[in-house]
Amino acid sequence: MRPTQSISDLLQDIKVSSSIWINDNKLVQGNFSWQEGYGAFSYSKSDLPNVIEYIKNQQQHHHKKTFTEEYIELLNDFQIDYDERYLFKPVEITEDDE
Repeated sequence: MRPTQSISDLLQDIKVSSSIWINDNKLVQGNFSWQEGYGAFSYSKSDLPNVIEYIKNQQQHHHKKTFTEEYIELLNDFQIDYDERYLFKPVEITEDDE
């Protein structure tokens, strides 16, 4: 991310382009769209190896803890006040998706 770029503009670009890619490649049934809002956390350059390792093992990591549980943990770790009404809603999986 460039220092002059706003987080909201970056996230809008990511959401738009990834939604188009997901729908063009038919990676989900129906029409994929992102929920409103986003969360952004910054880490120092010295944390980069840990962040890369986390991303590499994200699928395994989420077998132990849901995304929502982890997100709430981050909010608490960073001492960010939040309203539970605005937390991300889990994706509901139907029998057809399994």
